[in-house]
Amino acid sequence: MTQAAFFVLTALADQPRHGYGILREVEELSDGAVQLRVGTLYGVLDRLTADELIVLDREEVHEGRLRRYYRLTDEGMRALDAEAERMAAGASAAKRRIAEGRGTPGPVTNPAQGPGLAGGLA
Repeated sequence: MTQAAFFVLTALADQPRHGYGILREVEELSDGAVQLRVGTLYGVLDRLTADELIVLDREEVHEGRLRRYYRLTDEGMRALDAEAERMAAGASAAKRRIAEGRGTPGPVTNPAQGPGLAGGLA
């Protein structure tokens, strides 16, 4: 699952949203790290719809413009949950390795005994 798809599904997890609402929510959820362009958003929405992870919830006219609201399907909620679990497991594994790396001191080089520079003093 792409990062964009993950954040779009996350944005729709609590309630249906229209395109601009999804864009704002994705930016907020990602602390500004993911800023989707409109064309990218609608490409992701089309793919998620084709995969039956989201559906069109309703259409409303607002200030003369049509707003399409999307919502997660049950399958979309399961996919989001599975991806969140996968990401959490990966983050946990990384944290363990980082902690192990910090706990294991690296090789200590004594300048008096260590290898010299090529052509240096012997």
